[in-house]
Amino acid sequence: MLHMRHDDLAGAHGLLRHQQGVITRGQALDAGLTDKAITVRLRGGRWQRLQTGVYATFSGEPPRNAQLWAAVLRAGPGAALSHQTAAELYGLLAVPAPVIHVTIPGDRRIALQPGLVVHHSARLDEARHPVLTPPRTRIEDSVLDLIETGGSMDDAVGLILRASASRRTTPERILAALQRRPKMPRRAALLQALGEAKDGAQSLLEFRYVNRVERPHGLPPGHRQNPVRRGGRSQYQDLSYDGYDLVVELDGRAAHPEWLRWADIRRDNANAATGQVTLRYGWDDVTERPCQTALEVAAALREHGWGGTLRRCRAQCLVR
Repeated sequence: MLHMRHDDLAGAHGLLRHQQGVITRGQALDAGLTDKAITVRLRGGRWQRLQTGVYATFSGEPPRNAQLWAAVLRAGPGAALSHQTAAELYGLLAVPAPVIHVTIPGDRRIALQPGLVVHHSARLDEARHPVLTPPRTRIEDSVLDLIETGGSMDDAVGLILRASASRRTTPERILAALQRRPKMPRRAALLQALGEAKDGAQSLLEFRYVNRVERPHGLPPGHRQNPVRRGGRSQYQDLSYDGYDLVVELDGRAAHPEWLRWADIRRDNANAATGQVTLRYGWDDVTERPCQTALEVAAALREHGWGGTLRRCRAQCLVR
């Protein structure tokens, strides 16, 4: 916490700690300050204005949490951080959005503020998380809000899978939130993504592998996120074809750092030492060459006893 000069706010110390040193004009007046005292602090640089009627009780660059508190306090009672900003707090976005998103009750309006995007919801009381601070929408509602406001179907599926894989929620809880939104667009595709998440898929690439390589070509279903212990350490195989000593690892990383490359090699070596063959595929293998990938997986399965027959997925399929 940055140094805060608020010795004259003895009754608000707990509030300031809770709100990361941010206070509204109303809260400051309730704590005993006058309008003149607030103005003196602002002009003297001891305080700084973060939003209209919302101040940081310290100088210097305000940290991210202070900025988020200022936004939700400016939005007023019952407001919650939402959409991209809530997703940021849940670790679902790698980079914070350039603006802060808040949702307020549907029957209330506030003046437009620079850097602040305001949404309205008639069901905010239900969507707001009951405990976490700064106030925010639940992770399930945050995911569905983002999907509802735009983006591609791949973005939507990836978001659902990341949220489920984060262990902060479950496919069942996202489904329950979805059922409370009867007008949600792309409902059928979202239900399919939730089904894949429930079965263990943790990335868009895994989702694509199952729906472009495995199922359309009649391959046996792999065991997703299969836990194994090697050298006293737990590892997870993306897909393990039980009974056929075959592991498929899916790597969606555009760049492959040296230490990760060697970690993959050691994992492949450990698989080989137990008699398992490892096939590795990236995004292009799954999305641009799914038929060729299916042929390779089928050949490896047949080497280990699979007697099934591949299906043609479409007229141009490479499977004969």
